[in-house]
Amino acid sequence: MEYQAKYITENIKLSCYEDKFFKSDIMFEDHMLIWFISGETKIVQAEGTYMFNKGDIFLIPRNQLATIINYPKDGLPHKTVVMHLTTEWLRDFYERIKVKPKAAGAQKIRHFNNHPLLESCLSSLIPYFDMKDLPENIAHLKITEAVSILRSIDPEIDDMLANFEEPGKINLADYMEKNFMFHMPLEKFGYLTGRSLTTFKRDFKKTFDTTPQKWLTQKRLELAHYQFVEKKKKPIDVCYEVGFENLSHFSFAFKKHFGYAPTELLAAER
Repeated sequence: MEYQAKYITENIKLSCYEDKFFKSDIMFEDHMLIWFISGETKIVQAEGTYMFNKGDIFLIPRNQLATIINYPKDGLPHKTVVMHLTTEWLRDFYERIKVKPKAAGAQKIRHFNNHPLLESCLSSLIPYFDMKDLPENIAHLKITEAVSILRSIDPEIDDMLANFEEPGKINLADYMEKNFMFHMPLEKFGYLTGRSLTTFKRDFKKTFDTTPQKWLTQKRLELAHYQFVEKKKKPIDVCYEVGFENLSHFSFAFKKHFGYAPTELLAAER
């Protein structure tokens, strides 16, 4: 994978992927504001799939599971400006402007398509990535500008950005049924359901009467079967969207579970 990244600070970067695609399963620890320069991204979350292209600007909330698939497009690399809005920075910002954290609102991706103020703010960062001697405090000023613009164009943004609660203990069955397709360490699933790893495994056994690994594999393969039969999707797309890391492992597991390969199933459905 040909990947390059330039940084103004660790929280503001210019990201570039040259390869055919790059896939990752992520839990976002920070809110992320992203501006697309070129390429295409597919983001698969529990509530749906999002596609983003050149010119798009979107905000991804923290503590969310997602499968990210980045593609070059039109002969250009996948290239984005990414701004991390950390809890530490946001806590200080909201304390200074005397805005109290509110109850958690809907934690969904927010899309600000071709918004002139945000695009001007984020595009103005480009020259700084090639500078050795940066103006003092420029990163802080630019993040402040971006958050101020977000607050002016989205009256509900404070419900997301000013909420600093960590995940509490929630219903394990409901959460896992919605998020099994994300290839995450069990520690992450535990954290997001408000449990230690030991408690997560214990509660999982009580809830599903099996181990997390066996249950996750079965659920992912069942979803893959549905995607083939009902959605007529290609194996390469289904493999990554249901939580497998490579196509050969997915095909082997699929055939072992169902008795036939994905290609055989698709051929029979024609």
